[in-house]
Amino acid sequence: MRSSRSIIWQGVGFAVLATLSWACNFIAPYVLQGYSIADFMLVRFMMAGVLGVLLLPLYRSQLRGLRPRQWLIGMALGVLGYLAYSSCIAGGVIYGGPLMIAAFIGAVPVLQALLGNATHRALRWGQLLLPISLLCLGLVMINVQVLRDPPGAGTVLWAGLVFSLGAVLIWLSFSVINQMAMEHLHTGATSAWTCLMMIGAGLAALMLTPLAWAMDLLRLPTLGFATPEAWHLYGWALLIALLSSVMGAGAWNLASRRLPMVLSGQLIALESFFATVLGLAFHGRLPNMAEVIGLVLILFGTAYSVRIILAPARDDTQCPSIL
Repeated sequence: MRSSRSIIWQGVGFAVLATLSWACNFIAPYVLQGYSIADFMLVRFMMAGVLGVLLLPLYRSQLRGLRPRQWLIGMALGVLGYLAYSSCIAGGVIYGGPLMIAAFIGAVPVLQALLGNATHRALRWGQLLLPISLLCLGLVMINVQVLRDPPGAGTVLWAGLVFSLGAVLIWLSFSVINQMAMEHLHTGATSAWTCLMMIGAGLAALMLTPLAWAMDLLRLPTLGFATPEAWHLYGWALLIALLSSVMGAGAWNLASRRLPMVLSGQLIALESFFATVLGLAFHGRLPNMAEVIGLVLILFGTAYSVRIILAPARDDTQCPSIL
């Protein structure tokens, strides 16, 4: 394997930082204070777009190395991986309830790892059996209470199914396209690439605002734009934009340069790990036994994934003559 141990460890560190940052998305329902999830999402992504515009001049030299086509791809990936994915997550929760979206999103790390190994054969399929089994079992254990709950009143299962499937397909598409685009990107252009993603998501959010207003999905016009609750919403939207869109996306782009997709796909399971920990903190309770077992299994699964990826790298460093 071409990657050295140090490069892989750097990639793992960036992937952990990215999943921790993305897990902050799951605290959105706890900070709305009467406003809608549409209010929060549009404000958050418009703030991310503004941050992208403000940060992009810092990377002018990187930007000069990108072709116009790459500008468009970067912004389109922001629409796909930021706004469209988050919208499908919200739609899945609203129409299908937490059961459906938890089951589908829990499958993403496994599907991405399988897809990554199919497109870039990094490991024998047998090597993936144990870590993927641990991840699957861990994700089920974390969501076991959700799986026991009956569907809530007002759920529209067919719509929830469409949104949940859409979230999975969008994320897998984003991961594959972004990984391929990064392979043709200049090694020093990662920060500019992240800014372009943020700008694309912000522009899309701005264009969708009149539609959301016409569909009566927004509460800001009726509850007020300058109330203490609104400023509370703005503060959280800015914080999550910084953590998820700036730090999370930037760290993931750096990880994508350093890791094979089969490993980065499995590391996404850490997002569920961190989201569970944050959710428990906001609920003010300790994890139950099923959640503890699930968290431990996810940690073991991801640690084993790193170990089997590092094994070829270790052999390469010990036997440089075969390179």
